Amino acid sequence: MTTFDERERAFETKFARDQEMQFRVHARRDRLLGLWAAELMGLTSVEADGYARDLIRSDFETVTDDDILRKLLGDLTSAGVEIDETAIRTQIDLKTVDARRQLIELEP
Repeated sequence: MTTFDERERAFETKFARDQEMQFRVHARRDRLLGLWAAELMGLTSVEADGYARDLIRSDFETVTDDDILRKLLGDLTSAGVEIDETAIRTQIDLKTVDARRQLIELEP
C-alpha cells in the first residue's frame, strides 16, 4: 500500500468518524431541547421523555434547525408559553454545546 493510499484511507476514516459524531451530537441536542421545552410546557417526566423522543424522530424527517425551531415554537405557543424565535435559537446553540460536551466526556 502506498503512502497516498494510507492517507486516503485515514481521511475516509476520519470523515466517517466525524459524521457519526455529528449525528450523535445532533440527536443528543434534540433530546436536550425536547426536555427543555417539555419543562416549559409543564409536562410530567414520562411525558417529557416521550416529547423528547418525538422531537428526535421529527428531526430525522426534517433536515434543518429551522424545522426544529418551527416545531418548538408551535408546540410552545400552543401550550401557552410566551417565547420567541431568538430565545429558541439561543437554546438550540446552548444545547448543541451541551450535547457535544456530554459526548466528549463519555468517550474513553
